[in-house]
Amino acid sequence: MGNRGMEDLIPLINKLQDAFSSIGQSCNLDLPQIAVVGGQSAGKSSVLENFVGRDFLPRGSGIVTRRPLILQLVNNKAEYAEFLHCKGKKFVDFEEVRQEIEAETDRITGSNKGISPVPINLRVYSPHVLNLTLIDLPGMTKVAVGDQPVDIEHQIREMLMQFITKESCLILAVTPANSDLANSDALKIAKEVDPQGMRTIGVITKLDLMDEGTDAKDILENKLLPLRRGYIGVVNRSQKDIDGKKDIRAALAAERKFFLSHPAYRHLAERMGTPHLQKTLNQQLTNHIRDTLPGLRSKLQSQLLSLEKEVEEYKNFRPDDPTRKTKALLQMVQQFGVDFEKCIEGSGDQVDTNELSGGAKINRIFHERFPFELVKIVFDEKELRREISHAIKNVHGVRTGLFTPDLAFEAIVKKQILKLKEPSLKCVDLVVSELTALVMKCAVKLNSYPRLREETERIVTTHVREREGKTKDQVLLLIDIELSYINTNHEDFIGFANAQQRNTAANKKRAIPNQVIRKGWLTINISIMKGGSKEYWFVLTAESLSWYKDEEEKEKKYMLPLDNLKLRDVEKGFMSTKHIFAIFNTEQRNVYKDLRQVELACDSQEDVDSWKASFLRAGVYPEKDQVCGWSDTFSMDPQLERQVETIRNLVDSYIGIINKSIRDLMPKTIMHLMINNAKDFIHSELLAYLYSSGDQNSLMEESADQAQRRDDMLRMYHALKESLNIIGDISATTISTPVPPPVNNTWIPEASPTPQRRPPPSAAPPPSRPPAVRGPTPGPPMNPSPAFGAPLNPSPAFGAPPIPSRPARVPPGVPSRRPPGAPSHRPTIIRPAEPSLLD
Repeated sequence: MGNRGMEDLIPLINKLQDAFSSIGQSCNLDLPQIAVVGGQSAGKSSVLENFVGRDFLPRGSGIVTRRPLILQLVNNKAEYAEFLHCKGKKFVDFEEVRQEIEAETDRITGSNKGISPVPINLRVYSPHVLNLTLIDLPGMTKVAVGDQPVDIEHQIREMLMQFITKESCLILAVTPANSDLANSDALKIAKEVDPQGMRTIGVITKLDLMDEGTDAKDILENKLLPLRRGYIGVVNRSQKDIDGKKDIRAALAAERKFFLSHPAYRHLAERMGTPHLQKTLNQQLTNHIRDTLPGLRSKLQSQLLSLEKEVEEYKNFRPDDPTRKTKALLQMVQQFGVDFEKCIEGSGDQVDTNELSGGAKINRIFHERFPFELVKIVFDEKELRREISHAIKNVHGVRTGLFTPDLAFEAIVKKQILKLKEPSLKCVDLVVSELTALVMKCAVKLNSYPRLREETERIVTTHVREREGKTKDQVLLLIDIELSYINTNHEDFIGFANAQQRNTAANKKRAIPNQVIRKGWLTINISIMKGGSKEYWFVLTAESLSWYKDEEEKEKKYMLPLDNLKLRDVEKGFMSTKHIFAIFNTEQRNVYKDLRQVELACDSQEDVDSWKASFLRAGVYPEKDQVCGWSDTFSMDPQLERQVETIRNLVDSYIGIINKSIRDLMPKTIMHLMINNAKDFIHSELLAYLYSSGDQNSLMEESADQAQRRDDMLRMYHALKESLNIIGDISATTISTPVPPPVNNTWIPEASPTPQRRPPPSAAPPPSRPPAVRGPTPGPPMNPSPAFGAPLNPSPAFGAPPIPSRPARVPPGVPSRRPPGAPSHRPTIIRPAEPSLLD
């Protein structure tokens, strides 16, 4: 053979297949291969066994092949088999190979008749094989049997499609001769994915089992259902031969004798049989690989480039090198600090678009969650007014006071300020929880060194917990400072004079007109008789409550002014899952249509509380805000009533100042004492803590997964480089088989009688009959003619003679079949440019 590089192509693809399968990346590179498809019991497994010359595949009735078997045949002096999942173990006894295939199949699919797309990789070394890679796929079936799922036909079809839809995959369509070719499952599915027949090779089995008086001559001559790569006939062992342990070599000899002695096939004998099929597949796969080399080379180069950076640090890798460990420790701690700071401060790279995290979530806690917690401290007006009244009376004692006592104001204000402690401490807890989650997230990059990750998480989390205690102390100190001195001289404080002049209308001073306070979905509860409950998009402003059909706010359903509106709690219904509150008019007017109150429903109590807080901001207060709600509880003279109202207004004003101050100071306190301190600790002290926590060697001990990943990546990298080198050495001028010309592959209508079976000729064919051997048209593409070039890998291991560089001579005893007018002194040669019978 002139070009040594071509012989290395199939072993190269095998090597790539193993390298990629072991690291789970086979799907990224479509390697050239041959997939064997056909119906159940079409003889697919027998063909593969004939190639190897050994019985090694599971046999039985029904579906036997339940997982794809990637069979790599390697020409070698010694004969043995290896499985990819049993690395290093050589199987000399092929009965053990069969048992291992069955055991490995059951391990994934179970002992029932289920199937799995996970392949089994088997490599067979033998002096009797040519380099070849085939994939044995489950046979197509129609009906589920045993414990098979009802959609078994669909599952098998999907599995076949995973392989044969790839342009790099040749399809070996196996069809038994004793069934109608027009009903062939293999040819049907092949035609779906390869309508031009560029990748399909036909194999006809069971030629010896056809009814007496019929033959498959028209099929094998590529006349009935033409394929561009033609058909090859084979004769496998019968079940009786298999049960009788008939030797495969004897079966091959019987196959050769069958084709030479059968009157319908003897003129095709040199292009029929298992040896010729194997040789043809070897040549076609080699040629196919050569044709796909440019695309394969570009894919390999892109894979190599993507691995370059990761492999760079592994090239001169020594696990026990202390210099490497120190460098890795410094780099990882530094990267951890950078990632932590980026998560807090925000950055443009690797932005999470799914949810808020890190600094964004802490910002939400500061400016949305914490103010909401403050708003949720809804003062019970009835109870507050009672407390103010008791405070005024207790300050005056036995005397009747003429003036509003400031001591009563201070007592009430201090009691309200104390209520700020709970939401303030809750805010600190929320930030601590987010910081802890952030530490875990940033430590993911340390997974290569489990001990280092564990220690880093422990040290930083412990530090955050320590700062939590100090931050809470500082927050409580802020509240104690506010309690220590009530500054009634504050510029924003209304003072006693203004408080006395305030009336109820002034007390309900609204926000900026038309300012949108809140938007969201709410359900209006209406009885079924009046239309039933419906969900609308609500918009609450400082002056009105409007609802729309959807959030686009194009179709407004109603706008309700907020004047004279109050809130009321409504008990949840027995069957209702929603939480309800109601709006009503204090002047007993209808609020909406003929309804005195509108019931609004939310999914959770938290949503109800949030909406109530928003209504408070808009000046809509709960029902108990009315004087009548508490006047019947205890009597109050007009002077005391005025004093209570004055102190109530003062408390509102001062608590507003305190809330504003706390809302401003809380984020600053937490940022300074906790978040910024944690960042400084990671940058300046974390490394020292890690060194003091234990031995550096134990800290930088690699995980088993990381070591395996590194080995797999290096192996893949070297396999890619080696394959690119081999591809580079292959001569681009290699002579090989060109693609056969197109054929008319229109399927024969089902209504027509099957022309496949015909009586064998009783006499010699007339001289005017077209030659059986004429270029690429009548037979498989590898038939020996100049149009297909010289053979690439002839092997003397089989009885078939080497393929010559000119058309095969007609065997003795077979009448000449030259077309009329052809010269008799030399064989007919049809050049590729000349039209063939199929054009």
